[in-house]
Amino acid sequence: MSGVKGDDIKVPKRKYDDFRLTFWGGALLVVLCTFLMIISTFYEFSLSHFILPAEVFKGTAHFPKDFVYTYKIIPQIPAVMFTAAFLGKRYGLASVILYLILGLFCIPVFALGGGPGYLLEYGFGYLIGYIPAVFFAGSIIKSGFSCRNIAQAVLVGVFTIHIIGIFYMIFIAAIRHEGWNFISSWILYQSGIKVLYDFALSFAAMFVARYLKIILWLYMK
Repeated sequence: MSGVKGDDIKVPKRKYDDFRLTFWGGALLVVLCTFLMIISTFYEFSLSHFILPAEVFKGTAHFPKDFVYTYKIIPQIPAVMFTAAFLGKRYGLASVILYLILGLFCIPVFALGGGPGYLLEYGFGYLIGYIPAVFFAGSIIKSGFSCRNIAQAVLVGVFTIHIIGIFYMIFIAAIRHEGWNFISSWILYQSGIKVLYDFALSFAAMFVARYLKIILWLYMK
């Protein structure tokens, strides 16, 4: 008896992407994704992986722990990219804008608090970058959840967030007359190796969003 391969069970192309939500259904998903972004702001986890130490070719002694690198991650950018993939451009923008409104005018949902004064925080540019990132990523992924589209959406979305975040930080630092040493170290901390982890986790988050969207489509069918 021949087995059934996973590729033999197909969801009709684009149908799960084109289904229309009711107003209350869309509003509920927007609120849930906003809540996801809030949670991801205050949730931190450690990711350990293999690494080749820089001194490995110098002949010095090494221990197994020297080949393991642990990085602490706050997965908010992957949560934003998940929102773009799961909700699409229109509802995704609504979710991100709701998050920003809550933080600026209602409750302290940002990493360092909230309120209108947060506009002068060095990191607020990254939050502003969520808006165009969701717009671009949502537009790209609308044509289908192929690996190429997901990779392109992640590349454009993550780079958009970091580029806007860096330029906004430089602008605020200039207003405060900060020196280049402070600016460069801050940028290296916020947009150095962290970009690579944002890429990897955002790619995974978009794949999760794809299958959750299929499940939602099957439920509403």
